[in-house]
Amino acid sequence: MDINKNDKIYVAGHRGLVGSAIVRNLESKGYNNIIYRTHQELDLMNQQAVNEFFAKEKPDVVVLAAAKVGGINANNTYPAQFAYENMQIQCNVINAAHENKVKKLLFLGSSCIYPKMAPQPIPEDALLTGPLEQTNEAYAIAKISGMQMCKYYKRQYGDNYISCMPTNLYGPHDNYELSGSHVLPAMIRKFHEAKVNNAPTVELWGTGSPLREFLYVDDMADACVFLLENYDGEQHVNIGTGKEVTIKQLAEAVKEKVGFTGEIVWNKDMPDGTPRKLCDVTKLHNLGWNHKVDLEEGIELSYKWFVENYESARM
Repeated sequence: MDINKNDKIYVAGHRGLVGSAIVRNLESKGYNNIIYRTHQELDLMNQQAVNEFFAKEKPDVVVLAAAKVGGINANNTYPAQFAYENMQIQCNVINAAHENKVKKLLFLGSSCIYPKMAPQPIPEDALLTGPLEQTNEAYAIAKISGMQMCKYYKRQYGDNYISCMPTNLYGPHDNYELSGSHVLPAMIRKFHEAKVNNAPTVELWGTGSPLREFLYVDDMADACVFLLENYDGEQHVNIGTGKEVTIKQLAEAVKEKVGFTGEIVWNKDMPDGTPRKLCDVTKLHNLGWNHKVDLEEGIELSYKWFVENYESARM
């Protein structure tokens, strides 16, 4: 079922890294009937409020990008909260979409959904084939349940609900708060502040040897809108570049783009995390979508945004 330019599209989580990029992409393609609510205006954990919102607004299309997210530390410390809040949001939105005959819904998963020892690169059918990484298991289980719910609503009711699984994202509106941020924004902030303060060194965790895949958030948004326009399958779709770099190569690239001239010190007493996490994007490529922004250009764009928004960025 195709979406069209006049459809009323509700983007849940429009202020975040993912949601804001999806709104930008939709607008750039002429989808101008986009609605959203801040958390203050609509608490997605409140079932009655969600039901009333859907009954009143009657959106045609829903993008579910709202979630409680955090780094390893937060996931490890508050697993009950991560499980409960994310499941509550998903259940409320997915069921309200069904009750109000939403014609298409896109649910966004997370790369932690896959088993810790999944084959590399990770194909979509690795889902539910083995134990999860313990540190973010609660968040992963919540996300898996959301993806499976979309499948079940499709099976039982014929609802056109699809899911995608983006790899590690970065770009405008990222989180630069060092205790909760991901590796790339943390590096941008560390190297920038070291440059400004003329620090001789920047300390990074681990050995620099793990391999990671990074996708610029505007490419991710483009893929999401592409799937809304072109995909109706039951299985979720991986969104990524299919390319990986070592954390050491990433650090060197960020250091160069930021213009930090000091030394990188690797604190080898700190953990490296999973050795490798690459998504198999064959399915997405076969559907006809490829990423456009390579890592070097993406780092440059992200750093430019960070400097321009230094006072208001999430720090």
